[in-house]
Amino acid sequence: MQARSALFDLYGDHLRPRGGRAPVAALVKLLAPLGIAPPAVRTAVSRMVRQGWLDPIRLATGPGYTITPKAARRLDEAASRIYRTARSGWDGRFDLVVLDAPAGRRERQRLATTLRFLGYGTLDEQTWIATRAAEDVEAVLVEAGVRFERFAAIHAAGTPGAVAMVRRAWDLAEIGQAYEDFVAEQRPLVGTINARSGDEEAYAARFRLVHAWRTFLFKDPQLPPALLPERWPGTSAASFFDRHAARLRPAADRYVEQCLDLGNRAVRQKGR
Repeated sequence: MQARSALFDLYGDHLRPRGGRAPVAALVKLLAPLGIAPPAVRTAVSRMVRQGWLDPIRLATGPGYTITPKAARRLDEAASRIYRTARSGWDGRFDLVVLDAPAGRRERQRLATTLRFLGYGTLDEQTWIATRAAEDVEAVLVEAGVRFERFAAIHAAGTPGAVAMVRRAWDLAEIGQAYEDFVAEQRPLVGTINARSGDEEAYAARFRLVHAWRTFLFKDPQLPPALLPERWPGTSAASFFDRHAARLRPAADRYVEQCLDLGNRAVRQKGR
């Protein structure tokens, strides 16, 4: 697990609901159960500051970092897809983006990763498509300095044209297999956590569960049911994730509160 990716998970799943800020000492302590060393945390934080995801702040407990408005938007979008709180019906409209791909390979890869995160699949190197228009897509393309045009392509759900478009843009067999692998890999890990497990142990298991599930933000565009194969593996995988994420949440929350309170406790003792 990379420190930068873990920090996104930490801020999105635990710190965003608590104001989106934390002292450095708490960040280090909260990532330690994942095997991430303090130097790696500090390096990742500095990188995220340079990239505009975090801002340094001074807290009563010492130096810390808070999410930027840009990060808040991205984390909220990710949370709505991780927990599927913003699902709605589909009107048969595809969002079609035709762009001039960046010349550099690294820039192309970075842009492709972001577009996939926003739910877009590729028809060819210049043409990207999504079943729902992402609010941030134009800002992302402008920031990347990419020339582009957008169109609306309308198909009735379930028609051969719509299904063919989806099959061309996404490898659904590969995504379905990834869901089956996710359940197979995570079941023995979360299954070891029970009422006798400590809060730190439950926190670490849940963190790894959410981290593994988060990778589907870059794989699965969460297509409307009318465009998915029958007995879609993502449905049962989502039920598995929801059940164990909810079961482990209370213990994980207790551990997070404990780590965040350590600095406050030290400040209170110093002030006596």
